Amino acid sequence: MSGFFAEGDLSPNLIEQARKRLTGYVDLTSSNPTEQGLLFPPEILAGAASGYWSARRYRPDPFGWLPARQAISRYYARRTPALDLDPGQIFIAASTSEAYSLLFALLTEPGDNILAPDVTYPLFEYLAAIHHVELRPYRLDESRGWQIAPDSLTGQADERTRAVLLISPHNPTGMIIDRTQPALLELGLPVICDEVFSEFTYQAATTPPFGALHPGLPVFHLNGISKLFALPDLKLGWVAFSGPASDLERYTGRLELLNDTFLSCSSLIQWMLPALFEQGWPFVEAMRERVRQNLDMALTKLAECPSLEIIPPAGGYYLFPRVRQWQDEEALVLYLLEQGGVLVHPGYFYGYEGNGAHIMLSCLTEPERLAEGLDRLVKALA
Repeated sequence: MSGFFAEGDLSPNLIEQARKRLTGYVDLTSSNPTEQGLLFPPEILAGAASGYWSARRYRPDPFGWLPARQAISRYYARRTPALDLDPGQIFIAASTSEAYSLLFALLTEPGDNILAPDVTYPLFEYLAAIHHVELRPYRLDESRGWQIAPDSLTGQADERTRAVLLISPHNPTGMIIDRTQPALLELGLPVICDEVFSEFTYQAATTPPFGALHPGLPVFHLNGISKLFALPDLKLGWVAFSGPASDLERYTGRLELLNDTFLSCSSLIQWMLPALFEQGWPFVEAMRERVRQNLDMALTKLAECPSLEIIPPAGGYYLFPRVRQWQDEEALVLYLLEQGGVLVHPGYFYGYEGNGAHIMLSCLTEPERLAEGLDRLVKALA
């Protein structure tokens, strides 16, 4: 795989070329809260940082600054159901992407494989290539609300499978894992569970921490402030481990060494984190409510379009509808962009090659722009 990035085709695809060429369209693909008017209160940020400058000392800890880890531990204690974590079970990184990379390095050797969903955000293939491991896709069953297909999961594992990757709430389908997964118990493998959208529920009441549902499995929970507090620019994520004490002892020393190699998370944002958790929840609730209202509006408007089949999401802030009478997703997205004046993502951006053409649209979009884009989408597909 050493030539993966050198030999791969990195030229813009037809959709990207059209996007750069055209103007005046409504972009319904944005996942960047700072571009959609969702700005964490600056007065909280300023207050959280103010005490850092006079107390500033560089005393790196490969686990992360203890008060920051204590704040994360308290966060899991208030989840539903609660997950009891000691700060010694938490590692702070610069982002969830870096946390993934740490765990790939922790759990695999070149030639190993990790099981990952067949429809998902296109980050993992690049991380897998960097670490020279194979991603083996298990199926999410659209007919069952995008739940994991158990036979697909167990059928993909072999003697070189080292972990299972889950996303809950899932990006982009919105599926939430809210019950015990017998197939995962049968496999008994470490689980990497991405929960960055955990606070954004829609049809579901809560997002259960995966480790609370499976206390007997080694589970690495990934989250961070990018989605939680709409702070993608301040770069803090974490790994929170739950599971048997023997597994904690097995993994902690090596993960500590890996994180100590880079120490890439800023001391400043770690200092600020306890204040963000203490004071940031009114902002989180306001952001969550806006997303819920956007999803309500989107589902109402899109219900007027008979060519769309939509599964309302359990959580997250995306919709992933199937478009009847279309098979070529690239042609569909180009038609919507060039003729309808609205940009969406094709399902193949997320690796999905299942039942017909799918598109993705983001309900994080500013409400007036979202309404305009939805109207254009419905009109183009009428």
